[in-house]
Amino acid sequence: MNFKMLANTPMGLERVVADEIGSLGYETTLENGRVYFEGDETAIVRSNLMLRTADRIRIIIGDFNVTTFDDLFEKTKALPWSDILGPDAEFPVTGRSHKSTLYSVPDVQRIVKKAVVEHLKSAFSLDGKLSETGARYKIDVNILKDRAVLTIDTSGDALHKRGYRREQGEAPIKETLAASMLKLANYDGTKPLYDPFAGSGTIAIEAALMALNIAPGANRTFDSERWDIIPEEMWEEMRMQLEEEALYDREVVIRASDIDPHMIEVAKTNILEIGLQDNIELAVTDVHDLTISHDNVQLVTNPPYGERIGEAKEVEEMYRTVGRLMARNPDLSMYLMTSNKEFEHIVGKKATKRRKLFNGYIETTFYQYWGKR
Repeated sequence: MNFKMLANTPMGLERVVADEIGSLGYETTLENGRVYFEGDETAIVRSNLMLRTADRIRIIIGDFNVTTFDDLFEKTKALPWSDILGPDAEFPVTGRSHKSTLYSVPDVQRIVKKAVVEHLKSAFSLDGKLSETGARYKIDVNILKDRAVLTIDTSGDALHKRGYRREQGEAPIKETLAASMLKLANYDGTKPLYDPFAGSGTIAIEAALMALNIAPGANRTFDSERWDIIPEEMWEEMRMQLEEEALYDREVVIRASDIDPHMIEVAKTNILEIGLQDNIELAVTDVHDLTISHDNVQLVTNPPYGERIGEAKEVEEMYRTVGRLMARNPDLSMYLMTSNKEFEHIVGKKATKRRKLFNGYIETTFYQYWGKR
């Protein structure tokens, strides 16, 4: 069966996600926060197991204009739900509506739920209430300017939940955003990687997974693993293939440090959870004391932004230290994300390239400084 699919993406990272999907062999089209592609059951399995930067993978089951609840009911009921959902399917419905005639989200959800129930009852000749005791198929209805897109979520938990984060700090960066920063830095494991503001170790862990070609979804489960339309052995075979393709013996240099000993312990817990303790060096180090002891280092980091009262001066001094690091190490390439609009002025150097990114709801800039080749 061939499916129209979409990968949800953080704003500003659509092209990064599209490039990654393209590397799996699928053609893409882009919209704000969405990357569209087509594929069969294998595409569902591969994209969930292998994509590092997407938030989740959905099947598009309907895409139509709608202005009345009657129309929403009839058009939803007519969609091929029974091609994917079984008679005992559990199907919670989430919804959103923006700038649309049908603005009541609870009513939209209720109508869609009712329409799917009626479709399944008719398709499977069922009477009474549906059991909903089987596999989960999370349905989402998103209405924007009277265009309704109905999808079924194949992922379950969002794809940033890799399964290795046992502990975290106050404001951890999402695994998918860390992987996106590394993709934007063109990191491939051939150069040493430093993160002097390691926090819970996410950037270092994502770098190791990337360098060793370990699938990001290898250690977790997905809703679509329980679906009847995807043979169980397809998941098993793909996992085995990805395991064989992993480069566990590859030698890489990844150094993660932080001024806070507690955060280094947190990072250590997460690194041990995924078994990468032999690939990542951890150290309690103040950035002011950091020395670059390799050539052609890629420094990829998410430092404090200085948004709390009283933090600004301390954070600015950290940024100046980073500027001095670049001055002392001309072949150092630095990729740094911050919401501080004065960053270039503080470090005294214009970035080679900059890009707007969102860290959760915080608008940031990803500054890229390329070292001398």
